[in-house]
Order: sequence, then structure tokens, then C-alpha cells
Amino acid sequence: MKNDNLFSSYDKLPKTWDEMYNEQSEFRTQYEGFVKYLESTTAKRLTKKEELSKQLFINQGVTFTVYNDNEGIEKIFPFDIVPRIITTIEWKKIERGIKQRLKALNLFIKDIYHEQFIINDGIIPAKLIYSCPYFLREMKGVKVPHDIYVHISGVDLIRNYDGEFYVLEDNLRTPSGVSYMLENREISKRLFPGVLPKSKVRSVSEYPNVLYKKLKGLSDKASPNVVLLTPGIYNSAYYEHTTLARLMGIELVEGTDLVVKNHIVYMKTTHGLKQVDVIYRRVDDDFLDPLEFNAKSVLGAAGIMAAYRKGNVVIVNAPGTGVADDKAIYTYVPDMIRYYLQEDPILKNIETYQLAKPDDLEHVIKNVKDMVIKKTDGSGGYGMLMGHEATDQEIKDYLETVKKKPENFIAQPILKLSTAPCFINGKLSPRCIDLRPFALSGKDGIDICPGGLTRVALKKGSLVVNSSQGGGSKDTWVID
Repeated sequence: MKNDNLFSSYDKLPKTWDEMYNEQSEFRTQYEGFVKYLESTTAKRLTKKEELSKQLFINQGVTFTVYNDNEGIEKIFPFDIVPRIITTIEWKKIERGIKQRLKALNLFIKDIYHEQFIINDGIIPAKLIYSCPYFLREMKGVKVPHDIYVHISGVDLIRNYDGEFYVLEDNLRTPSGVSYMLENREISKRLFPGVLPKSKVRSVSEYPNVLYKKLKGLSDKASPNVVLLTPGIYNSAYYEHTTLARLMGIELVEGTDLVVKNHIVYMKTTHGLKQVDVIYRRVDDDFLDPLEFNAKSVLGAAGIMAAYRKGNVVIVNAPGTGVADDKAIYTYVPDMIRYYLQEDPILKNIETYQLAKPDDLEHVIKNVKDMVIKKTDGSGGYGMLMGHEATDQEIKDYLETVKKKPENFIAQPILKLSTAPCFINGKLSPRCIDLRPFALSGKDGIDICPGGLTRVALKKGSLVVNSSQGGGSKDTWVID
């Protein structure tokens, strides 16, 4: 029996792109197959599937930690059972756009740590580079294997009301979330057996194999020792670190497991020291080497940077890639694409105001209710001001902070994130989403996993999709 009740309270948001419905309130082609399934089932059955998904996440231990939560406990990552569906045509454009962007960003990083043509040609101000906290003078002149700096990235995309995908952030340091992408797919297979193959959903399960192949290929050795360096169990992404190490069949190590002798990095084992050739680090630059960065750090290993500079170990991603990930540098990525590749950008940037510029600052202050202001080195949705939600006092206090160091802030118009159907309280309701596809770069080129992590602002009307602030996720289907 057709189940129309599920859709009865689906209120599309005005001037917002809905992933399931088109402008005429008809189902988009890519959703037709799954809608047929929904029409053939009941809310009661879907509720049971939702409960099953929660239980599976608990059993799998898929958790994350919220640092500023007074309770200080690990939480289950919220999962919405209704997939977000993308067509092959849409995906091809995303794929081409990300590859183009990563090529330009990699060339930019190499350039600024060597010849600095882009500065000398006046494309990017030198002051912006040297004032960036992620620019590492320790990387000047360092040659990296195959000239690859960014091996792993998770580019955040949003779809605006015009239907176009825009790049929100490039995430070139230690992007997380890929384990949730993998787990979401495994849960979907359990919840909807038969629906995925019928819908010709492209697989994401090869990601760990492709990642391992890329990491291994960075070493000249036939069988290099590859390890994953984690900050430890108190890191919010520790689940992901353990999962990736397990799926790749490599050792998960902490800083105390490593020792550097004569510029060679070793791993302590019960059989003695074993040389490490490639380190997939999930430790930030500042904590990699206490001899060169934060002297109090015990998360990295003393001497690891000297070993890296001598070419005795490969660090992934390369130290210093964060300079291309800074929110102030972000505004120049379209210029980088034109400068290095002589091409027009395939994916658009979001209009961004640099508050160090007096005209930009004045414009943002006048239109602050329509703006989101962010710290240039911020992440996770913390420390930003959403103008339309803030009180007058909050805006006043925030702007006073901005005026003290305007170069540390950028602003962007508040965009209309696209919405996708979510199963909430027995019915489908639209919620705002973004998309984080994961790209892997190696000596054989760039591969992008077909899908990615779709994050959801589960709170009605919210634009904040970060898991640490009430967001959740859903499976992303790219269908052939």
C-alpha cells in the first residue's frame, strides 16, 4: 500500500535547494528508486530500522568526543537513515573540480616553500603568507617525495539555492570523517539490503585499500613500514584512527612508540626497533616534533623533522600544508587555479570578505545580520558569529574582538544550505546538509572516493552541521 503519510509534513524551505524535490515539488530523478521503497514501507518499519542503526553504531563503538562538553563523555555519532543521493553527472563535476583545486593547491604549497613565484608576481601578498600561523619556516627548501604535499584531503562543499556546489573549506591538514563515511555505508547495507544494488550505488569500500596503496607508493622500498600516528585515546577522532589502521593492516602508534636515532625513525616493538618509512600522522604540525615546534609536546617524536628533511621518512600530509587551508588564503584559490593551471575554476568559492581590509570590514559591519564571521584558523564551527542568530550585545562584543586583530577574521554571506529528507519522529523532514568528499593523492594521480560524508544539521532551521555541535550524518549515494 502506498505510504503518503511519510511525506505529508515535508515543508520545503523557501529559496532553498531541496535534494529530493525539484521546484515543481516533483521527486528528482535520482530519488525515484528510493522513494518507491519508502512508499512501500511504513513509518513503524523505518523506526525499527532507525533503532537498529543506533544499536549497530553502539556495537561498533562509532563515537566522537566533544571537548567543550562539561560531561566529557564519548557520544554516538548521530545517523539519519535516509541517504543523500547524487547523480553521476553531478558527481563528475565535483570530481573534476576537486582534482583541479588540489592540483593548484599542491603547486601553491610547493611554490611558497621554494621559489615563491606567486608572491613575486603579485598574485598573493607576502604579508598574508608570512602572517599565516600554518606557514612553517622549517619547510623552506624541503623537497618532498614526488612533490606531493597534500596526500589526503576532505573538501567541504555546500549546495546553494542556485543548485551549484560551492567550496566552503579545503581541509588539507588532518581531515577526519572518512571512517563515518565507511560505517554509514555498512549500516545502509544492513538497513536496505537489495536497495543499494538495485539503485546502482557506487561503492566506497575501496577507500582503505587505495589509501594504503598511495601511502606505500611514497616510499622507494618494495615493502615499506607504514604506520598511523595518533595523538591517543583522548583525541576526538581516535575511533577513526583505530579503524583506518585496522582496515589498512598497519600499526597504530603514539609518539611514545617512536624513537629517532641518527635521523632514522624507529618503532618500538617486542622484537626491538623497527624502521618506519611512512607516517600517516593525525597529529597537528605544532605537536609533531618538540625539538622544532611545541617543546612540551609528547604527541610526536623528537628529531622526526630532521629525519624528514633528510628524506629518511615520509610524513603524510606534509608539514606546513595548513598554509593553503587558512581561511584568509582560501579567497585566493581561484586565482591560484588561473595562475598555475591557466584554467577557470570548475567549483566556485563562497564570496569572502577579509576583515583586514577597511572596505570589507565596513561592509561586513553594515550587513552583519546577513554574515557569518569566522576566525581564519578556526575549525569545527567554534568561535564564529552567525549574524542572523546573534543578539545585539553578542554582535557588539564579537566585533570589538574583531577590531583588535581584524587580520584574524573573515566573513561570508549566510548561505542557504541545501536540504535533504531526514527521518525524524516518524516522518520525513528537510534538514540542511553539506558534503565532504575525500581525495587521495599519490604518484599515480588523484583518486576521489565516490560519495563522501554528508553532514546534517539535525536541529530544525540550524545551519551548523558539525557533529560537535548537534550535527549528524547520512550515507551519500552516487548512483550510476
